[in-house]
Amino acid sequence: MNTNGTEVTTEPTSAARIRELHTVLEHGVNTGQGVGVSLGVTVESLEEGRTVYYLDPSPATINAMYAVHGGVLATLMDTAMGSAVFTKLGDGVLYTTLELKVNFIRTVRVDGERLRCEANTIHVGRSTATAEARITDPSGKLIAHGSCTCMIFQPQSNGGA
Repeated sequence: MNTNGTEVTTEPTSAARIRELHTVLEHGVNTGQGVGVSLGVTVESLEEGRTVYYLDPSPATINAMYAVHGGVLATLMDTAMGSAVFTKLGDGVLYTTLELKVNFIRTVRVDGERLRCEANTIHVGRSTATAEARITDPSGKLIAHGSCTCMIFQPQSNGGA
């Protein structure tokens, strides 16, 4: 109970961030906005420090050699890793990718096979965070793996003004 007699709901920060992320992703899908929407990147699950996204390769994702463009795979991983970091941040804390490292293992043809990207946080501190991700095909074969470093931006205090 609050001092004024109202009930206080104590939602864990991670639950609030996951809910916030779902809202942002749904807005992007409903309005057709965002790079994820334009490439067909879709969320499968969001948990604290762990996310899973998928991509159904399409003609919009290919390069000149009719394979899925490496930049598309990097975008899938960046989206998943950034989201995993976001779920671990406090209210009002923001982030941006500072560094992205991707190792491409296999070529992906546009054959309708869904790619799955799982990302997990490694470290989330006050000023930086790190995460890793793996993209696999439906049979579980590794397509790409990588890591990122994110810069964390703490909310600015207004100095009591």
